[in-house]
Amino acid sequence: MYLTADSATFLKLNFVAQVWARYNDSNPGTTVNGELASSTTDVGIRRARLVLSGQLTPRVYMFVQFGQNSFSYLSPRKAGAFFHDITVDYAVVKKALSLGAGLNGWNGPSRYANSSVSSLLTLDTPLFQETTNDVNDQQVRKLGVYAKGKLGKLDYRLAIGKPFVTQTASPAPDPLGRNSTFSTLNPHAETHGYLMYQFLDQESDAAASNVGSYLGRKRVFNIGAGFVHQGNAMWHTTATGDTISQALNLLAADVFYDAPVNAAKGTAVTAYGGYYHYDFGPGYLKNASAMNPANGVKSSVGSFNGPGNSYPSLGTGHVLYAQAGYLLPRGLLGSYGTLQPYASTQYARYDRLADPMVLTNLGVNWLLYGNTSKLTFNYQNRPVFTAQHNGDITATDRKGEYVLQYQVAF
Repeated sequence: MYLTADSATFLKLNFVAQVWARYNDSNPGTTVNGELASSTTDVGIRRARLVLSGQLTPRVYMFVQFGQNSFSYLSPRKAGAFFHDITVDYAVVKKALSLGAGLNGWNGPSRYANSSVSSLLTLDTPLFQETTNDVNDQQVRKLGVYAKGKLGKLDYRLAIGKPFVTQTASPAPDPLGRNSTFSTLNPHAETHGYLMYQFLDQESDAAASNVGSYLGRKRVFNIGAGFVHQGNAMWHTTATGDTISQALNLLAADVFYDAPVNAAKGTAVTAYGGYYHYDFGPGYLKNASAMNPANGVKSSVGSFNGPGNSYPSLGTGHVLYAQAGYLLPRGLLGSYGTLQPYASTQYARYDRLADPMVLTNLGVNWLLYGNTSKLTFNYQNRPVFTAQHNGDITATDRKGEYVLQYQVAF
């Protein structure tokens, strides 16, 4: 809805919903409400979001997002919807500098620290890039201030936020021990930064989330780098029982390429890759997964991964990640659209694990009507880690998960 005749001011409403039907080969010892479950089959709502945004004046922009994530048969009923974003910013120097505040996701250290979920190339976001998700933030958002803008071809974002206290996290961080975990002391401010040099077409910086695939509509080549720092965010104990606090420091560098191959046919390629150096303190490791279909482990036969589809997603150490997809010709399936096959892999050397953590995804997007109506089939293959008698945590098996997603978005 335009607010002025010249279309310079407007209000816009967007919506996205993603529904999953899934079969998961469970981690060893998995239980659902105490019953052993070697596999699970379920249907869930991975995301449902409403976004209201608008250029209220030539210099004032607002963005509000409300919704729910990961609603499954194990979820509490009639609960869980919340505000993801509530921000307003003012263009001090148009295009070059906008200052804003609120509950925001202007995050570092990498491109997909905040993803545009309606345009994902792969089934889901790279979870390891959402580095503090729901530990000291609200779905990767914090209350704070930010600056953003473009200086020629350099796109930048800087943010300072007040982390939420970890006592309200769900699930709660691990208790204080020899391995580093998030501190329950009053939090220091967290600083984020991410820079992109955009060699070709310029991407919009109206919202904080970054696009996964343009489906051939743009020719984009970016090199980015970023950081996250929070003083005394982590703590652990020493062999003598002393408590040591230390900073959280995260660094990343990545490359994104998205361009038509044959504009007349509608073919296009999307590719992304990066290197990530994470320092959460000695021994920090987080098992995570998307919409876990189980809620317990029989300890006598359980793996280090935990229940359901969990795996060691992020921790202190080094990560390499890549994803790539190819958009097949427009109208390949006639009036039923076209296909976009893709693959992704995460290779992580986390300090606490004796073996690399290698996660792979293979899938295809069936673009019935672009991202507005889309079916995605995805197979994920994850490692299973087991704690050995000598203390080593080694990879001992692999498990799989099959997901069929339907997305509607406008």
